[in-house]
Amino acid sequence: MVVDDSAVIRGLLTRALEGDQEIRVVASVGDGQMAINSLQRNSIDVIVLDIEMPVMDGITALPKLLAVAPQVKIIMASTLTLRGADVSMRCLQAGAADYIPKPTSTREVGGAEDFKRELVSKVKALGAAARRAGSRSRGEIRPLTPAAPLPSATERAAGAPALAPFRRPEPGPITLRPFPNPPARPDIVAIGSSTGGPQALFEVLSHLKGLQQPIMITQHMPATFTTILAEHISRQCGLAAAEAKDGEVITGGRVYIAPGDFHMLVAQRAGQNVLTLTKDPPENFCRPAVDPMMRSIVKGFGARKVLACILTGMGQDGMRGCTEVVNQGGVLIGQDEATSVVWGMPGAVAQAGLCSAILPLKEIGPTLRKMATGARP
Repeated sequence: MVVDDSAVIRGLLTRALEGDQEIRVVASVGDGQMAINSLQRNSIDVIVLDIEMPVMDGITALPKLLAVAPQVKIIMASTLTLRGADVSMRCLQAGAADYIPKPTSTREVGGAEDFKRELVSKVKALGAAARRAGSRSRGEIRPLTPAAPLPSATERAAGAPALAPFRRPEPGPITLRPFPNPPARPDIVAIGSSTGGPQALFEVLSHLKGLQQPIMITQHMPATFTTILAEHISRQCGLAAAEAKDGEVITGGRVYIAPGDFHMLVAQRAGQNVLTLTKDPPENFCRPAVDPMMRSIVKGFGARKVLACILTGMGQDGMRGCTEVVNQGGVLIGQDEATSVVWGMPGAVAQAGLCSAILPLKEIGPTLRKMATGARP
């Protein structure tokens, strides 16, 4: 269902979505109350919900829609402004599955191929997740066998779209790697996330206050949104969180967020690990991307000193970088399918046999905290 007070925008969004033969728009309405009425009459997997509308706006409608259909996935359509980003972040905390930065004019919507591609990818991924809700099948956990290493090089494509078409990881048995014995205290915690990531990050980071290690996070987001994400993490989790700054010395106890449209990397200068921000081509169709962050952390800190975590998100970003982490002695924790909004990124590392544990979201923060002290998980 498409919900927007502009009939022109609704038409453009509907045509963009129905250009994919796997998507059917069953309703197109102009305000939140009409959306509630329509949801009560129709079976709907995904709602694209505008924020500012007459009669009932998107913020007011969000909890009411979820009350009618708790399994429905809601994508908030927001402008690329600080206010729009802040409202979107609050909506994610209130139960929205994802957001999409909305072009500011009908001309931009009609001509923005990247926007259309991102919209279709998110709707398809979240639609699949909604249909699987309550009936997910997990891979059988087998006794440990070594996971085959993957190539370390990553394909890069200049001018690539924001997101690759969503492909769910192939089902199959999952192999877990052993934890280090004896356990080793890491020097850094590195987290990658995408769709559903902000909500997952708030939950995980709420357990990491007072951690002595630096925490580096790459969350797939545009520039304005990463600024607001850092502010919300600081307020909600009580952590010193900020967007990374080029040349900044990496300090324990701080949370560094990759700024939108920049890869966040680690480099060594004068014997210190510092942050570097680059406009290198997107990887896995993303910038910032998790893979280059993980690779650079291995080089800067040494893989045995890295505690990595992959949270909910579509695609496979992070798999190659985490391969380097674990093949050189680091540890990776992945989020399980049942608690992921989209089990793409964590599913990819799980199916590749890279994880030492695959955990429900609420267990990840306490596990990371325990491992950060050098204790057994």
